[in-house]
Amino acid sequence: MSGAIRNIIFDFGGVLVELDKARCIADFVHLGFHQAASWIDAYSQQGIFKELELGLIEPEVFCKEVRLLAGVNVPDADIWTVWNRLITGIPTIRLEALIELRKHYRVFLLSNTNKIHWEYACQHYFPHAGYNVCDYFEQIFLSYELHEVKPGREIFHCVLNQTGIKVEETLFIDDSAQNCETAHGLGLHTYQPKMGEDWRKIFSDVLKL
Repeated sequence: MSGAIRNIIFDFGGVLVELDKARCIADFVHLGFHQAASWIDAYSQQGIFKELELGLIEPEVFCKEVRLLAGVNVPDADIWTVWNRLITGIPTIRLEALIELRKHYRVFLLSNTNKIHWEYACQHYFPHAGYNVCDYFEQIFLSYELHEVKPGREIFHCVLNQTGIKVEETLFIDDSAQNCETAHGLGLHTYQPKMGEDWRKIFSDVLKL
């Protein structure tokens, strides 16, 4: 990695946490929500899923709407469980890479995510070797808290304004071409890893891979 880079902004889904869209949709269908496939996407959500991602509705309202759409009477906990089936875990090697990268760079997280997924990941996926989510990043920027989503420029401006980082010294890593296009247009360096790619290789000089 070039010495000109001093800051790294990571995406969450598809870069840190693994995703299984097919499993999640299948479980929603089994629950009775047969329209799930047209609402859930690996990069951007639709309808009530997008409202949840933007923080416009609380998880309890989301669950109520799912019940209405599906025409079923299931508890909130079951809906939360099925929705969390989209995220499948963070490989330990990625968590260890983040800790090592923080020794050399300012590391941030910028994610289109929702409260249900984020709280589940904080409880089950980020804890490792005595570390918790706040140990991996200097600051965390989440769509449901900022009420903005990528690829919109506004959410990037939030990050730049709050951190004071310079775009020419910043690398943005995201698996969405649209998100990378917006970031590039703002002057950031970008890297779009392919599905399943080990992005650690681009930091081989500091990670000693």
